[in-house]
Amino acid sequence: MRKLSVTNSVTLDGVMQAPGGPDEDRRGGFEHGGWAAPFNDSVMAQKMGEGMAKKSELLFGRRTYENFASYWPFQTDNPFTEVLDNTQKYVASRTLGEPLPWKNSTVLKGDAADAVAALKESDGPDLVVLGSGDLITSLAERRLIDTYTLLIHPLVLGTGRRLFPDGAALAQFTLTESVPTTTGVIIATYQVS
Repeated sequence: MRKLSVTNSVTLDGVMQAPGGPDEDRRGGFEHGGWAAPFNDSVMAQKMGEGMAKKSELLFGRRTYENFASYWPFQTDNPFTEVLDNTQKYVASRTLGEPLPWKNSTVLKGDAADAVAALKESDGPDLVVLGSGDLITSLAERRLIDTYTLLIHPLVLGTGRRLFPDGAALAQFTLTESVPTTTGVIIATYQVS
């Protein structure tokens, strides 16, 4: 059985909305987009590079997929573009049709959690969710997530979409790794108990 992990940036108050840019996700009037960028450093780049070096396939919600697909294929001066381009990507969407614009991308058919449960049972490399808060919520409700790698930023925003929204299912985790960065971000890996 394949393992499913989540890699996500969060604030101390659990906000995960729009870490990458000001216009990434303005739902609910969110005005703090791009909050994670000032905290990037070489430690974070190394840890994220180690994660990308592991053979895996990616899962995205529609919004995160569209953001990644509009940016990463056009970047040239980094070690991530080639890996992302050549990795199989699955997209949970009720509105996107195939063919998708980013190579090696496939729309999941039917209910996203059912499709991911079937992927976990199939042969292949482990699966990683990047961003994709709504998808994470539906997968967590079905207890399909095995591991969370959270980049916990020393920042409180007070508003925004949270990784674990009100009403999330009770869950317990075991910390398996913790790496501090030079900017105060803690990269914590939790196994779901």
